[in-house]
Amino acid sequence: MKLLHSCLGGAVALGVLVAPSVSEAASTRLGLGADYWIDHGASFQATLGFDTRLVGPLDLGARFGLAFVPDEDTVGIPIDLTLRANLNRRFYVEGLVGPWILFEGDTFRTHAALGFGVKSGALSFGAEVGYLNPDPTVGLRLSYRF
Repeated sequence: MKLLHSCLGGAVALGVLVAPSVSEAASTRLGLGADYWIDHGASFQATLGFDTRLVGPLDLGARFGLAFVPDEDTVGIPIDLTLRANLNRRFYVEGLVGPWILFEGDTFRTHAALGFGVKSGALSFGAEVGYLNPDPTVGLRLSYRF
């Protein structure tokens, strides 16, 4: 019985430590992106993302949307899980990973990227370097949080 009380007490203490200090609702982001996909040309995306405070400066979220790849004359659905570190009120660094579903050629493509940028109020502007199977990508992102 003492062991059970100790475990419960430890779980409660851990929950208090990792819980946000202020109740925060999930935020929603509307985003636009443009990438250069090596050997495949440009890619343009419109995305909708959701994130919530995980612990400290970390936000956990997801984004999905519609992508257009003109050189391959195809559209797709980018889906990414995101982990964003808010370095302060102005700067962020984020990691992204997920499948992108394209409707021509190889349907499922692996996407992984590292993004960084600046925030000003509800606007965020940043760059992203990553990999979209089978080649690297570099891109720009603009999003509006509401």
